[in-house]
Amino acid sequence: MASFIRAKQAGVQTDLSQNIQPMHFMPDEQARYGINSQISCLAYDPVQSLLAVGTNESKFGPGKIYVFGQRRVHKFFCPPRPSSIRELRFVANRLISLDSKNELAIWDLDTGNQVAKYVYSGVVCLVTDPMLDWAFVGLQSGDIAAYDLDRERPSTFRIPNFWRERDPNPTAGRLVSMQLHPRDIGKILIAYTNGAVIYSFKQNIVQKYFEYELPPDAPGGDGHGIHMARKPKITHAVWHPTGTFILTAHEDGSLAIWDTKEGRLVTARSLYRTRVNEPTSNPPRPMRLAPFVRISWCCQTDPDNTGLLIAGGHNIDDPTASNLTFLELGPTPIYATSSWEVLAAHFDGKRSLPISTPPGASVVNYVLIPRSSPYFNGAQDPIAVLVQLSSGELITLTFPSGFPISPTNMLHPSLSFVHPFVQTVAVSTVPRARWLGMAEKRSLGEQILRGGVEYSHRTRKEQRNIVQVLHADNIIRLWDVGRGDEIENAMQCQVDVARSLNRFEGGVETTAMHMAQETGEFAAGTKTGEVIVWRWGINKNFGKEAPRAEECERGGLMDISSRAEPSLKEGLQPFVMHNMAQGRVTVVAVSDVGFVAAGSEGGQLSIIDLRGPKVIYHGSVTEWSKGEKRGLFKHSSSSSHGGKPEWPTVIEFGVMTLEGENYSSICCFVGTNMGRVATFKLLPSGQGYSVQLAGVANMDDKVVAICPIEVQTGREAGATGPIVAGLREGKQVDGVLVAVTQTESKIFRPPHARGASKSFDSGILCDAAAVTPADTSMSSHGYALVAVFNDRTLRSYTLPGLREIAKHPLPMLDPLRTISTVISKTGDVLGFTGPSEITVLPVWGGSGRALENTLDTMINMAQELPPRPTISNVQWLSGTQYISPTDLDLLIGGPDRPPSKRMMAATDAERNGAGVYNPAAAGAAGSSTARLQGQVKETEGWGDYLTRQLNERTEKLNIMGDSMDNLANTTSKWAEDVDGFVKKQKRDLFLGGIKKSFF
Repeated sequence: MASFIRAKQAGVQTDLSQNIQPMHFMPDEQARYGINSQISCLAYDPVQSLLAVGTNESKFGPGKIYVFGQRRVHKFFCPPRPSSIRELRFVANRLISLDSKNELAIWDLDTGNQVAKYVYSGVVCLVTDPMLDWAFVGLQSGDIAAYDLDRERPSTFRIPNFWRERDPNPTAGRLVSMQLHPRDIGKILIAYTNGAVIYSFKQNIVQKYFEYELPPDAPGGDGHGIHMARKPKITHAVWHPTGTFILTAHEDGSLAIWDTKEGRLVTARSLYRTRVNEPTSNPPRPMRLAPFVRISWCCQTDPDNTGLLIAGGHNIDDPTASNLTFLELGPTPIYATSSWEVLAAHFDGKRSLPISTPPGASVVNYVLIPRSSPYFNGAQDPIAVLVQLSSGELITLTFPSGFPISPTNMLHPSLSFVHPFVQTVAVSTVPRARWLGMAEKRSLGEQILRGGVEYSHRTRKEQRNIVQVLHADNIIRLWDVGRGDEIENAMQCQVDVARSLNRFEGGVETTAMHMAQETGEFAAGTKTGEVIVWRWGINKNFGKEAPRAEECERGGLMDISSRAEPSLKEGLQPFVMHNMAQGRVTVVAVSDVGFVAAGSEGGQLSIIDLRGPKVIYHGSVTEWSKGEKRGLFKHSSSSSHGGKPEWPTVIEFGVMTLEGENYSSICCFVGTNMGRVATFKLLPSGQGYSVQLAGVANMDDKVVAICPIEVQTGREAGATGPIVAGLREGKQVDGVLVAVTQTESKIFRPPHARGASKSFDSGILCDAAAVTPADTSMSSHGYALVAVFNDRTLRSYTLPGLREIAKHPLPMLDPLRTISTVISKTGDVLGFTGPSEITVLPVWGGSGRALENTLDTMINMAQELPPRPTISNVQWLSGTQYISPTDLDLLIGGPDRPPSKRMMAATDAERNGAGVYNPAAAGAAGSSTARLQGQVKETEGWGDYLTRQLNERTEKLNIMGDSMDNLANTTSKWAEDVDGFVKKQKRDLFLGGIKKSFF
C-alpha cells in the first residue's frame, strides 16, 4: 500500500519495475583493476615479454601474484595459504615464487594453477636460470639446496657452508646472496657476511675465496674508523658479464672489484670516491651512506661494454642525492694485456649518472627490462627500468638516461593504479561507436610488454563503461573497463591537468571530473577553482613545446588549446579554462549538447556554453532562496542550518516538461550538501542561451544522485542531440526526477512538486545511487533504483513505489572508501577494495559468482629460448671445462634421475647438430617425451641410459684430450725439426765463410 501511495504522489502511473524479481538482482564480481596490496617483488621475462608482480599480505588481502602482458592480457595467482610474496622468477615458461613462509611454488602461467610446492626452513635467497631445471635455495644455515623444477621435487644435492669451514664464527658464515656465472654454468658465486667464494659444480670444490679487508688509514666507503684495520660485511655480490671479475658490496658503502682468476683485489670504490682501499695521509670527511638495496652489472650487446646500476649507497645527509645511480664503465680492457693499474683505472668509471626518483620516497627494488636476452642476470641491453618505491608506487624510466616513461598504453591499466597511486574514479557510459573513434595517437617508445594473447569473447555490448582514473600526479586516464565482453578499443586516453594549467612546479590538485556520454568531451576542476575542458581533436603544435601563456583572470574564460602535450598527435586536447576563483571545485558536469556546469566550495555555480565559448551563468546558492516554494517541503536553506556553508555536490542535465508548463526545456539540475535541488532552464536567447532559475526543492541532507527519467518508460531523460532538436518541433518529454540523499530518496516533478519519498534504514548512509535498466542476459525487465551504502550493502528499489527489491552484502569493498563508489548507467558498481584496486560488479542477471581468473593465453610456444652464453675459446684453451645444462643435470640430479623434458629436447638438438634448445619442443612434452621415454625403456633402464650418456661424454672428452695431446706432440716434433734446420743453416753459413777465407 505504501508503494502504491508513493506512486500516486510521484505522478507516475506506470510501474517501471513491474517485471523485476529479487532473483534478477544478483551481483557478480566481473573484474578487478589495480594491485590489491603493497608490491613486494617484480620479475620480467624478455622472451615471452611478460611482467610478474608480487604483493605483501595486508589487511586488504593476502599476498597475490599478477602476470601482465600486452594490452589487457593478465592473470592472477593466489597462494593457498595467506602469505607475502618474496621472490618471483620466470623459468621454462613457468613462474617460480618464494613466499614469506619459505614456500617454493611452481605456477602454470596459462591455467593459473599451482603445479607444485615445497616448504624449506629459513630461506635467505633464491637463484634460477632460464636454461636450467634447477632452483638453488640459500638457507639461513649457509647451505644451498637444489630443487628439481622439472620433476617438481627437492634434490638430495646440497652445497655446504664453505665459509664456516674457514671461519667457525657462527655469524661469519651467514648466507647473503648467490649468482650463477653468466657464461660458465658450472660455477656459482656465493656471498657470506664476511666473504665470498666461487664454487665449481664440476670439481665440487671452492676455486677462490674473497675477503675484503681495509688496512689502517684506508678510508673505505664511508670514511669511519679510518685509523684501524676493519673487515666490512658483505651485502651483495655480482658477476661481471664476462665472468672475469666479481663485485662485492659492503656495509660501509665500498664496492670491491676482484679478479676471479687470481682472487686478487683490483680496486675498491664508493659512489663518491675511488681507491678507497688504499691508505691516504689526507683522509676525507666521514659520511653516512645508505645501505645498498640492489646492484646489477649491466652490459650492452657486447658483454665487455658494461656499467653498474646501483640502488642505495648514496649520502643520507644530502637531500639532493639520488637513490639510483648508474656508473658507466665502458669497454673492459683486454685482460691478458692489461696491467693491474689499467684495470683499476677502468673501474674508476667514465661517468656517474644519478637517476632521478620522486622526492620523499626511496628505491626499495627495481627490475630491468632487457631488449631480448634473458641471460646475464637480466641485465643485457636493457631499454628501461621499472622502479619500486618505498611508498608502494612504481615508476618506469628509460635506461640509462632515466627519463620518465608514462604507463599510458605502455603497461596494463592495473599497473597504472600504482604509477602513481590512484586518487578517485568516475565512470561514464559511452556508445560503442563513439568510443571506437577515440583511439589516441601518441608518440610512444618501444613497447615493454608484448606477450600473451587475450581471450576472444563473442559478445560486444553497445554501451561502454569508460572509467576516468585520477592519479596523484594529476594525470587522468580514461579507458574501457569492459562488461564481460570483447573490449575492442583497449587503448587509454590521457589528459594532463598540470600541463593544461601551465603549472609544472606542483601545487595542483584535481577535485572533480566528468565525461560527456555522446560527445566524449571531458572536464575537470581543481582545488584552486579552475575548470578545464578537453575536446577530441588534432594537436596543431604536435612535437612542439608551446610558449608559456598568461594566467586566466578571475571569473574569466580563456583558450588553452596551445597547451596540448607535444607527444599527443590526436586525442583529448585542452580547449578552454574557466577560473571560478571561489575555492575548491566540488562537482563538474558536461552535457551532450554543448554545456558545462561546475560548482565550487564557495557556493558558486557556473554554466558555460561551449559554442562561444562563453560563461552564460555565474551565481551563488544563496540567491536560490527566492526560487524556493515554501510549505510543501521541509525548509533546508543555509539559514536554517545555522549559517553552514553550502555548495553543489551533484549536477545533471536533462530535457523535460517542468511542473505547470506546457513545453519541454533543457534543464540543469543542481543538488547541494544541504539537500536542496535547484532546477535551471537553459533557454535560447539571440545567438546563444540564457539561464533562468525555475525553482528549488528541499530534501534532508547531502544530495548524492539526481536521475531525470521519462515517466512512461523509465529511460533516462537526458539532454541529447536528437531530443534537443525535437524541441523546435514542439516535442515534449514527460519526466520526473529521482533524487537521492544520504538518508532518503524522492521522486518528484521539478522544480518543486511534492512527489513521494522514502527514508532509508536508520544508521546507514547512501554513498552512491543510480537508476539503471534491469537487463539480464535474456531480456529487459524494467528500471530500478540501485544504491550502495556505507555498511557495504547493495540495495535495489522499485520505481515509482521505492519498495526494496533485494539486498546483498559487498564484503570486498574497503569500508573506508565506500564514499568513492560509483554506479554506471548500465548497472555496474565500481568500488575500491583497497588503496589501489577497484572491483567491477554488474548487479543484474548474475548468480553471485566470485571473481574468476582470465582465460588469456600467456605463453607463446613459438618463442624460442636463445642459447645460453658460454665460455670463450681462450677460456676453453686455458683449461676451463665447459659444462652444458645437460651435464649439470647429471652432476646435480645424479644417475638415478630420469632425463627431463628439457634434457630430452637438448639431447635431440645436440644429435641433430642444432645446439639450441627450443622450449616449444620441450613444452609439447605429451607426445615427444613419452615417445623418447618409451624408446629408452624398451632398450635399457634409466640408470643404464644415463651411465651410457655419461660414458659417451667422458669418452668424447678423452678423445678431445687425446687429440690435444697428439696436437702437442706433433707441434713439439715440428718445433724440433725447425730448430734442427736452423742450426744446420747456421753451421753451413759458418763453414762457408771459413772456406771463403782460405780459398
